[in-house]
Amino acid sequence: MAQYQPQGFRLLPTAVKHLLIINVLAYAAYYILARQGICNLNDILGLWSVNSGHFHIWQPLTYMFMHASIDHIFFNMFSLWMFGNVLENVWGTRRFLFYYLACGIGAGLLHLLMPGMHLTVGASAAVYGILLAFGMLFPNERIYVYFLVPIKTKYFIIGMIVLELFEGIFRSYDGIAHFAHLGGMLIGFLLVLYWRKHPFSRF
Repeated sequence: MAQYQPQGFRLLPTAVKHLLIINVLAYAAYYILARQGICNLNDILGLWSVNSGHFHIWQPLTYMFMHASIDHIFFNMFSLWMFGNVLENVWGTRRFLFYYLACGIGAGLLHLLMPGMHLTVGASAAVYGILLAFGMLFPNERIYVYFLVPIKTKYFIIGMIVLELFEGIFRSYDGIAHFAHLGGMLIGFLLVLYWRKHPFSRF
């Protein structure tokens, strides 16, 4: 858990609040419609490979608002709230929302290049981008892993990158889009570097 609280800090800023609401509503709709046997929204709004016969142009955007299970959405939304509220308070709503969507969409497009990709859903790629940005802005801030073990953010982020690379290479069968996570971090890294060089950029 991060402990950074700048002056005027809002615990639930505008973009984070609306992203949480949209994700929860999307999961509720998916769950209810699937339970009733009406349709599977993840099949429609999740990200399919281009040659699967199920791909649609909206999926690189909509996949990031869909989730497969309650624990999947819980951990993504918890991370979005914990780290996203800090970034939105620092950057402002417009830049934060642009960053979040760019990480998610960019990761989705990069993931389409991966051979043998399966149906992908979840905000994880955008959330990993948020974690990367938090680590770049506050490298020495301490995060409490499992609420018990303190570790500096920069080391936590490095560990995440190494783990995702390892899992993506050696455990690609586990059904988790590890390279999409890394794609979100890559897009985020490039954006933060750009903003450091162009601090007065419109976005």
